Amino acid sequence: MAFTSILRRSASSLAPLASRLARGQRSYHGAVATAVNHFNFSRKHTQPTPFVLTPRYYSSHSSDQSLIRVIESEIKCAEETEDLDKVEEIPSSFPFKIEDTPGIQTVTLKRTYQGEDIQVEVHMPDLVTGEDDNDDNQNDDNDEHANQSSIPLVVTVSKGNGPVLEFSVTAYPDEFQIDSLAVKNPEDSEDQIAYEGPDFHDLDENLQKAFHKYLEVRGIKPSTTNFLHEYMLNKDSKEYANWLQQLKRFVEA
Repeated sequence: MAFTSILRRSASSLAPLASRLARGQRSYHGAVATAVNHFNFSRKHTQPTPFVLTPRYYSSHSSDQSLIRVIESEIKCAEETEDLDKVEEIPSSFPFKIEDTPGIQTVTLKRTYQGEDIQVEVHMPDLVTGEDDNDDNQNDDNDEHANQSSIPLVVTVSKGNGPVLEFSVTAYPDEFQIDSLAVKNPEDSEDQIAYEGPDFHDLDENLQKAFHKYLEVRGIKPSTTNFLHEYMLNKDSKEYANWLQQLKRFVEA
């Protein structure tokens, strides 16, 4: 009986201690969990997010840089061409005033002749390099101009406010040919389709020759077209170099 009583007292005295230990352990684990959660929250909201190049961004950036390098290489080649800085001296016998605006692919020539206003719109040359043109000219063996570079011209001759003669001309190094001829009236409505005459090559041969002479007297002759050929080659080189510079600035922006 005495031994049983001793055991009861011992158990009753240890119970409060065990209870305190259990409560202390729970409080410790709760405090640790709270601290860890607080640390994770603070790290999440205070640590800066590093900038990472996504595959799509990296691919676009790399592609642009590659394009810029290719453009720069082409600019270097363009700047080394002999036509870029070449200045064509206008011959003293050249009968036209030249209006050349940078960035525009055409050049305008103007003059007056015996009361007539003559204007020539000169387009960029149609170059024949001799490398890739053989296939295009397989069916042009009988065409003496098949392997010659040329310049398209539009020549208009006007007298006051009346009708205008408009010639479509192809100028080769030593000669020119008339492709078409039309009589245009400025007063005609845009809704009206004017009769422009037959195909020029269907005209009587004497009439064709007479119109060639008509244009020669007004300044469209081999000495004029030869100078224009060199002038437009020079302009073409300059415009191409400027165009490449514009491409580079756009891609870099």
